Amino acid sequence: NTAQDTICFLRARAHCWLTFNLVSTRTPRSFTTKLFSSQSAPSLCWCTVWFLPGCRTLHLPFLNLARFLSAHFSRVPSSGWHDPLDAGSQQIGFLLGSCGVTVALTSDACHKGLPKSPTGEIPQFKGWPKLLWFVTESKHLSKPPRDWFPHIKDANNDTAYIEYKTCKDGSVLGVTVTRIALLTHCQALTQACGYTEAETIVNVLDFKKDVGLWHGILTSVMNMMHVISIPYSLMKVNPLSWIQKVCQYKAKVACVKSRDMHWALVAHRDQRDINLSSLRMLIVADGANPWSISSCDAFLNVFQSKGLRQEVICPCASSPEALTVAIRRPTDDSNQPPGRGVLSMHGLTYGVIRVDSEEKLSVLTVQDVGLVMPGAIMCSVKPDGIPQLCKTDEIGELCVCAIATGTSYYGLSGMTKNTFEVFPMTSSGGPITEYPFIRTGLLGFIGPGGLVFVIGKMDGLMVVSGRRHNADDIVATALAVEPMKFVYRGRIAVFSVSVLHDERIVIVAEQRPDSTEEDSFQWMSRVLQAIDSIHQVGVYCLALVPANTLPKTPLGGIHLSETKQLFLEGSLHPCNVLMCPHTCVTNLPKPRQKQPEIGPASVMVGNLVSGKRIAQASGRDLGQIEDNDQARKFLFLSEVLQWRAQTTPDHVLYTLLNCRGTIANSLTCVQLHKRAEKIAVMLMERGHLQDGDHVALVYPPGIDLIAAFYGCLYAGCVPITVRPPHPQNIATTLPTVKMIVEVSRSACLMTTQLICKLLRSREAAAAVDVRTWPPVLDTDDLPKKRPAQIYKPSNPETLAYLDFSVSTTGMLAGVKMSHAATSAFCRSIKLQCELYPSREVAICLDPYCGLGFVLWCLCSVYSGHQSILIPPSELETNPALWLLAVSQYKVRDTFCSYSVMELCTKGLGSQTESLKARGLDLSRVRTCVVVAEERPRIALTQSFSKLFKDLGLHPRAVSTSLGCRVNLAICLQGTSGPDPTTVYVDMRALRHDRVRLVERGSPHSLPLMESGKVSTERRVKHIFYGHFFLSCCLLEQ
Repeated sequence: NTAQDTICFLRARAHCWLTFNLVSTRTPRSFTTKLFSSQSAPSLCWCTVWFLPGCRTLHLPFLNLARFLSAHFSRVPSSGWHDPLDAGSQQIGFLLGSCGVTVALTSDACHKGLPKSPTGEIPQFKGWPKLLWFVTESKHLSKPPRDWFPHIKDANNDTAYIEYKTCKDGSVLGVTVTRIALLTHCQALTQACGYTEAETIVNVLDFKKDVGLWHGILTSVMNMMHVISIPYSLMKVNPLSWIQKVCQYKAKVACVKSRDMHWALVAHRDQRDINLSSLRMLIVADGANPWSISSCDAFLNVFQSKGLRQEVICPCASSPEALTVAIRRPTDDSNQPPGRGVLSMHGLTYGVIRVDSEEKLSVLTVQDVGLVMPGAIMCSVKPDGIPQLCKTDEIGELCVCAIATGTSYYGLSGMTKNTFEVFPMTSSGGPITEYPFIRTGLLGFIGPGGLVFVIGKMDGLMVVSGRRHNADDIVATALAVEPMKFVYRGRIAVFSVSVLHDERIVIVAEQRPDSTEEDSFQWMSRVLQAIDSIHQVGVYCLALVPANTLPKTPLGGIHLSETKQLFLEGSLHPCNVLMCPHTCVTNLPKPRQKQPEIGPASVMVGNLVSGKRIAQASGRDLGQIEDNDQARKFLFLSEVLQWRAQTTPDHVLYTLLNCRGTIANSLTCVQLHKRAEKIAVMLMERGHLQDGDHVALVYPPGIDLIAAFYGCLYAGCVPITVRPPHPQNIATTLPTVKMIVEVSRSACLMTTQLICKLLRSREAAAAVDVRTWPPVLDTDDLPKKRPAQIYKPSNPETLAYLDFSVSTTGMLAGVKMSHAATSAFCRSIKLQCELYPSREVAICLDPYCGLGFVLWCLCSVYSGHQSILIPPSELETNPALWLLAVSQYKVRDTFCSYSVMELCTKGLGSQTESLKARGLDLSRVRTCVVVAEERPRIALTQSFSKLFKDLGLHPRAVSTSLGCRVNLAICLQGTSGPDPTTVYVDMRALRHDRVRLVERGSPHSLPLMESGKVSTERRVKHIFYGHFFLSCCLLEQ
């Protein structure tokens, strides 16, 4: 109990104290204190003799743990650091220079890995001071004198070591720990954890800092414990190595992180004869993270049958400034459950504690991290402004008053005063005590019985629109959306950037190489939807980058500040990006009042004075176009179909192909008319529906969907096309179908007999209650009689159909389409693409929403051309189906999606010669239009054009369209239009809402391809709205 340095315990007696596994041989090597003392004496002697007073040392990564210890227990103030080649090393180098570091101690293996000049000298790293590199291996040291013995000093306020801390902005600070604080901290840990002599402890953590240093090095030396140290590199090879050592040595204590528990869960099936009954304490170093509770519960659930007890799991909370803040004590009472709290996420964003039910998704379940350390006092203060004490139902920053803490930020007196000299205030304005408190950087509260609960960190706090969100909570939500198939679990970064005077959330993750672009975008959409529903906050940007491209920390995690800097510089080079400014930028100024119309003279004068012009463009006016369109005299599509059934009854409108390329089904004008009549009779007699009732059409892509749509028009009902649930993934896809049916208020559901059985199956009943579905009508068995009369709307502005879809942000949106707008839209596409009855058009699109639905179901009836329908799902079996159909039917115009084009590019890249031998000829293709609601993917379209150029595809034939949810075809490449133009703009100017054209190959250039001409009867205006440019499109009839 005397105040002496920890080194005095080394020579107490010979005892097996340290065992560490060598990564190269995977064989353990053990040290007794006597052996360690003799082998470390040369290093201790060298440090003592040659280091001048005030000289400081730097510890680089030690592969040999014993060498690190011999350097750490010397009399010279020191600290452990990571490799100078890692991310963020410049900021660490700046701190080393500030601390006056002149000597670097390292091992022989690490020394060999450093870059060297031709003369063998290690160069000075960028931002680092000039260092004297010294290898602490015995072969490089001389034997000390026999009478030499290390000087043992009393524990005083001299600096024992400096531990570095990386701040939120990337800067690195050095926290000084005195000798008295070090010794007191070891004594407090011994009392709290009940350490005794000769106990065995397995340490998986980094032994150079934080919990790994405090438990695995310092406290274990004090208590003469046997330490089993497992390096991180071995854990990556064998995640079960720490459990194996616990069983082999019957260890009493283990120091791990939640990631080590997760890895063990994944790999435990390969290991037998596991017995964890010897453990009395499993210290979870990152137990303060809210998402660590899931790893603890899952680990206990699996290994409880292997002897693990619930009371053994002991999460703790720590910080570089306050060292160990709190730790759950081991107990022998198995009937006493750990402390837990189910808190409302919405309440936490406002800094208050609101208990909620565990069944909800928008809750945060937190576990206690035990009691305050012995000899310490804790309080909770408001994180902003004056350090005023929080009320019992408020979340605040935890502050500690104790001897066993850090004392200052080295060389930064101002920041030291704000962190290490805090005096909490009462509501009356007076301090609660005369002793200063230390900010821990942890957000939480003190619960019943003095249990400490941590809900986040100050460095991870993001204040968006006045509400607080924690980065760890956002990561946990993203991880809950099936991340293993698309991204790497531990490679997700969440941070905030300042946009328009407020913080915006950015998520960056590393995408798996085997994940396709379509799958990744679906995962990104689900993540945005989950964050919006659980946290009620929008995500500004979600970016996926290739694997192993984000800057790493020494132990393989993501370097957050470096990643944020790359994002701000535009140097992330993502492979998939989803920007959603409209969902999170909600502080835009209100729109101005509508001003009177401006005449041409005023516009000209205003442009001359301000040097600006109004960006606008207009398509052709339908009223000025002379054509012989007989369908124009009809106001409704149902009337057009009746007219075609009378004038051209045997004309084929639709041809459906199967995966073998043969005709699966076809429809003439009269066949479609008669089938629509039978469906109308079924709706009125069996469904008992009336005019204006909504009907959900749940069909696979095919002829049945088209007939059901016109049957609804004949009966006066409003159809809603819905994608059917996937038979292999009912649990995920069926709730979306149910949501669309409920939101659209459908009175009836029409589908095929096969899907009817699927909806009533056992798997479907587990996802959606069968009793909640509206009446389901099977259209495979239709009545034979005709309706008494076909419904004719009284007003062209009445509702024709509803267009429902899930947007890229995960939001469900439905657009109302009137009969007048539908007819005008079909006529606009007919004139733009020059469609007439003798034409054949190949369509490979999903027919459930947007332009894909209009081309699949509506345009052929209005224009009279034959549509060759190719379901995109058939391309998974036969990737060449679409192109073979285009060649076989000598199609001149075809429409597809980016997913279809990507599938053909990847699946047929090596088959062009065989396709050419089979007679595939694309020379007749005049327009190949990609239907999308996004910026053209130039790389994909160019790859597609180059790949199939040898098969006759002309590069100018490939073009794109541009649409949105409320205007499905703003721009569409016409048959007589010029070649699509590509321009290059400066990305730096785009960040300032400006357009500056540059040459191809210029630095910071971004290629943009033309999306076609503005469609007929459309006016597009580019309006400056606050800090954003909004493209507004008006469809006139």
